[in-house]
Amino acid sequence: MDKGKNYEVKDIKLAEQGKKNVEWAESQMGALLKVRERFAKEKPLKGVRIGMALHVTKETAALVRTLIAGGAEVAITGCNPLSTQDDVAAFLAKEGINVWAYKGETKEDYYRYITNVIDFKPNYTLDDGCDLISEIHSKHPELIKSIIAGAEETTTGIIRLKAMEKDNALKYPVIAVNDLKTKHLFDNYLGTGQSTIDGILRATSILIAGKNFVIAGYGQCGKGVAARAKGMGANVIVAEVNPINALQALTDGHRVMPIAEAAKTGDVFVTVTGDKHVITTEHIKQMKDGAILANSGHFDVEIDVAGLKKISKKAERIRPSLDKYALENGKNIFLIGEGRLCNLAAAEGHPSVVMAQSFCGQALAAEYAVKNKDKLKPGVINLPEEIDNKIACLQLEALGVKIDRLTREQEIYLSSWEEGT
Repeated sequence: MDKGKNYEVKDIKLAEQGKKNVEWAESQMGALLKVRERFAKEKPLKGVRIGMALHVTKETAALVRTLIAGGAEVAITGCNPLSTQDDVAAFLAKEGINVWAYKGETKEDYYRYITNVIDFKPNYTLDDGCDLISEIHSKHPELIKSIIAGAEETTTGIIRLKAMEKDNALKYPVIAVNDLKTKHLFDNYLGTGQSTIDGILRATSILIAGKNFVIAGYGQCGKGVAARAKGMGANVIVAEVNPINALQALTDGHRVMPIAEAAKTGDVFVTVTGDKHVITTEHIKQMKDGAILANSGHFDVEIDVAGLKKISKKAERIRPSLDKYALENGKNIFLIGEGRLCNLAAAEGHPSVVMAQSFCGQALAAEYAVKNKDKLKPGVINLPEEIDNKIACLQLEALGVKIDRLTREQEIYLSSWEEGT
């Protein structure tokens, strides 16, 4: 480990490669660069101290640089022990940015780094999974009075925040960036869909075509994974608890059945629910010899990994992100990325162009919070529709796409009730 006054990373010598990877990401993030250009002129975040618990990737580095261009001071750590790209962390450290992160963090280091970010005394928090917000509320409540607002990046975090809100435990405003259409309809669907398959392939090098591919959860993330797997020739099976989602899966051409039934026939299993113990040891015991387990939900609780270890005679790492478990019943089960986010543990996360939209949302959310700090009340907050539309316009412009505009006649017609048949 390399340590400095304001950083702790695996190897500071990786900074040059990190710089190249960040520049490569930014070459595909034109929409975010447009925001950065304006931020550099207007400095809407001047004097704001932003504490971040986010996947430390090349795309996140592009967001960090955008926030700093807007006048903010930033401290960042990871939001998952296996998601940090060490070269990017080294690059951020070399740039003088407060960063504490490395791939493969121990639980102790993970929470120590979150505490480092909290010690930075942020007055705005940017979270992915709600761990930073949770730590502040449970262990550092004295900071809450000085926090303008926060933002949450992912579905799992929103679930936790709404639970906090329901219990009257959420004490400052948090913007649900995940709920922007330009985020969850693209990042969750396209990003998770492609990067999950990418992680599975990098970890295993299997052929997807012809496999019975079981997906637990058919929200936006599950829909994306299913579409990509189906496109590669898999026989997609969906397990769901939500009747609407299950019906969507069925009418999208997938087989739908309980996970206990799917366990007997699946070759590859992917959990994307945001819930706990979706795949249990009882399911695992029913699986085929050679079944592959992967999780693309935020936390490593969707697959009962602790239970898997208990029913195994032996576990061994056979590839960088693939562990083989020899069960007591004689079967072998393979687990990708220790049951953590397989798209980041075994691959590089979402494509940069998709993350440009999500991180436009994060940058504009911070600006919105600062401009409206006297109006915001504690709770989960959605951004106005015009910000969503602005992000879409920025992305279309970056991609060189033009669209139509309503004529005055059309505007009048859409706003009127008098003209009919």
